[in-house]
Amino acid sequence: MNHEETNLRRPSVLRFVLHGVEMVIAMVLGMVVLGPVWAWAWPGLGENTTAQVLVMATDMSIGMAVWMRIRGHGLPAIAEMSAAMYVPFLVLLPFHWAGVLPAMALMTAGHVLMLPAMLVAMLRRRSEYGW
Repeated sequence: MNHEETNLRRPSVLRFVLHGVEMVIAMVLGMVVLGPVWAWAWPGLGENTTAQVLVMATDMSIGMAVWMRIRGHGLPAIAEMSAAMYVPFLVLLPFHWAGVLPAMALMTAGHVLMLPAMLVAMLRRRSEYGW
């Protein structure tokens, strides 16, 4: 790749990264806004780790889906990105149920694994995410 091609590609990569950051912010906002609703509607939620991580993935998915829709993304992209919120937890939950993955480790690992899952979804539809 020559210097001119590199300069032309840089803004696209920046847009791609910024879009990812926007989605993380939307996910956090989803948790912040919907968390109190769940605390009111399901007072014992924090005592059930499985329900708690799935509700958290739902809150993040809702926040991110709203933002993606505002940005003009189609439903297939929104569904794939929402799946990226759940898949890490669905993979890790059996280890938690077997007693080899404590609740805090499940939460941490699930959130960390969301980022590469999101990246896979974004790379799958590069042009839709500005790259």
